[in-house]
Amino acid sequence: QVQLIESGGGLVQAGGSLRLSCAASGRTMRNYVMGWFRQAPGKEREFVAAIIGNGVHTYYADSVKGRFTISRDNAVNTVYLQMNSLKPEDTAVYYCAVRQSILSIRAPNYDYWGQGTPVTVSA
Repeated sequence: QVQLIESGGGLVQAGGSLRLSCAASGRTMRNYVMGWFRQAPGKEREFVAAIIGNGVHTYYADSVKGRFTISRDNAVNTVYLQMNSLKPEDTAVYYCAVRQSILSIRAPNYDYWGQGTPVTVSA
């Protein structure tokens, strides 16, 4: 069983930065795609970014491209999301998720999920 623990969320002003972390335990993540999703109040969960096992390939939602950077450290089974130039519309609960297959932007395709960490961006 895989457990995912997110951290790093909080309150930040527009234009600021936050770095989210997601630590995995239970299995090595070397062969897993690791992704970030977010869900704002009253909205569906949406894809943010994903990174394949060896960290070479990444994929971003258009809404965060150029502002967010996903990375991973397989030595410590952790994926990161560096969020810069934050906007009020980035406010959401951010979830880490993993799947042992090819990269996907669809939430139902992911096998394990963290509990989420809230991010609030004030105007």
